[in-house]
Amino acid sequence: MKMTSRILFAVAVLMLIGAYFLPLWQIMLEAPQYPEGIGLIIWYNDIVGYKPNDLNNVNGLNHYIGMRPIEPENILELKIIPYIIGFMILFGLLGVILGRKKWLYAWVITLMILGIVGLADYYRWGYDYGHNLDPTAAIKVPGQSYQPPLIGSKKILNFTSYSYPATGGWMIAISFVIAVLAAIHTSKLCPLDRLRRRLHP
Repeated sequence: MKMTSRILFAVAVLMLIGAYFLPLWQIMLEAPQYPEGIGLIIWYNDIVGYKPNDLNNVNGLNHYIGMRPIEPENILELKIIPYIIGFMILFGLLGVILGRKKWLYAWVITLMILGIVGLADYYRWGYDYGHNLDPTAAIKVPGQSYQPPLIGSKKILNFTSYSYPATGGWMIAISFVIAVLAAIHTSKLCPLDRLRRRLHP
């Protein structure tokens, strides 16, 4: 592995450490009765409110429309994510130490697969919460579901729901981009190498 690629790979791996200290995702709800908005912050091992009572307020709203309460202690993914991040950090550091291309390529592919699986699982989680409603709920709107958007905004009754990566999520995305650049740089496809060969055959 080229030294520049090795350095980029190391930076990409070390950026994942930020996922332990920064929130990964954020969900915000805006409505006339909540002019300041209420929101949830998803960490690697927990879900908390933007403000102290936001999680309780969200669960209260969910109760009226028949959605199950959000109980972080019962969400399996929050128990698994810490180990996945730790594995990717150790896997990447070993690849940096060994300096082999295959380790870099394998790390990039693994992180990409984990990202896709994570987004798919988040979509499944939102679909389940938004569609499997309690038939005895106080508020029932025929044909209405309450699934939050995967990414972006969505109008749900008189609420506007927003869903975006938080700082830790963006760091993981940037880590992936840096690792891809490292893989390109260390491969035969590197544009700079091709240009150098043409100028200095």
